[in-house]
Amino acid sequence: MSILSQSDPPSSGLFSPVFGDTLKALLQFHKENGSPLMINPYPFFAYQSDPRPETLAYCLFQPNAGRVDSGSGIKYMNMFDAQVDAVHSALNAWGFKEVQIVVAETGWPYKGDPNEVGPSVDNAKAYNGNLINHLRSMKGTPLMPGISVDTYIFALYDEDLKPGPGSERSFGFFKPDLSTTYDVGLSKNAQTPTTPVTPVTPAPATLPRHRQLHMSGIDCSPIQAGGPCFEPNTVASHAACAMNILYQTAGRNPWNCDFSQTAALTLTNPSYDCCTYPGGNL
Repeated sequence: MSILSQSDPPSSGLFSPVFGDTLKALLQFHKENGSPLMINPYPFFAYQSDPRPETLAYCLFQPNAGRVDSGSGIKYMNMFDAQVDAVHSALNAWGFKEVQIVVAETGWPYKGDPNEVGPSVDNAKAYNGNLINHLRSMKGTPLMPGISVDTYIFALYDEDLKPGPGSERSFGFFKPDLSTTYDVGLSKNAQTPTTPVTPVTPAPATLPRHRQLHMSGIDCSPIQAGGPCFEPNTVASHAACAMNILYQTAGRNPWNCDFSQTAALTLTNPSYDCCTYPGGNL
């Protein structure tokens, strides 16, 4: 985020000319190869520089009055969207609007030094939990609606040997001894996804696997005996093939590839031998 010379309001986002030729060459590479620009937005640090209660609510995705972008007239309801859209505006200003954005890091520390503003378990749970719900909603950001930006939360583990203030060593969901710091709802049963899923008519457990899947409205002949995808004859292999068929026929939307978080999109074609996956990207 420090390569932005301007980020507020989001519509005015600009990259610093100091990085000019080098950054443009990097962005051109991303454009030509379809690879994303990875950024590290941290509303936590924005709050530290403006520690007002309304700023905290804005940073934690909690109810707040919002902030109107004076350039676009858009009202932003959280700092995460504002920071991501500032980068999107900067890309657009330099002619790289088609370069996608991936959030490589974002998070909130659960503790810090006595003189630090913002670190706490409650704030960390609020930020990470509300961020997950925000991403699952598929709302996207005001400048990129309907797109759930791929986001990596920092961090899985505390970095207990990291230098700097105490907060730098306190972002982990787990401590170095593997004990849990706090539950943010990432376990399968801890939190129900808000992402819409394709309704499926429940099938009796006594039906054969291919008939249960067929009741979802898809052609399961490839995974039936004699079909090109029957081998290996395992639940995981048959399910992967059927999930892909449903994803391809239901609209190729991310929520068509959720299956209660048991499936994921991939850029690697999973086809093998004589088994060809339609579309080849589930």
